[in-house]
Amino acid sequence: MTATSVIRPGWSPATIALMVLGFIVFWPLGLAMLAYILWGDRFQAMARDAKAQWNASPMKGTFCNMTTNTGFSRTGNVAFDEYREREIKRIEEERAKLDVMRSEFDSYLRELRRAKDQEEFDRFMASRSNRTPVDVAG
Repeated sequence: MTATSVIRPGWSPATIALMVLGFIVFWPLGLAMLAYILWGDRFQAMARDAKAQWNASPMKGTFCNMTTNTGFSRTGNVAFDEYREREIKRIEEERAKLDVMRSEFDSYLRELRRAKDQEEFDRFMASRSNRTPVDVAG
């Protein structure tokens, strides 16, 4: 027993109806259905060809190495690799210094805001105590 799909690529009443319905609901769906009608029988072959080309591509190894390594891969030139490692370490140290400076600056700004808020509060309390009480007698 072979598996057959109800909707096969080609011009049939069902595929035409789905294409029209797709254009009515959301035009990319209609366009996708049109592509399926025209080239649906070639999709499996195209996917198989694309996978074969990717596996034969020299870029496959590069992308696989990029996803598996946590850092940069070695170039084979020992002097350059050592230089790059030193520079990366220096940049990471600079980044750590900048992070410390930023946290110090953030705490400085918090203290400034607190002092400003305290000054405004003190001014409010002083102006409130200088007011004469309102006579509530009626």
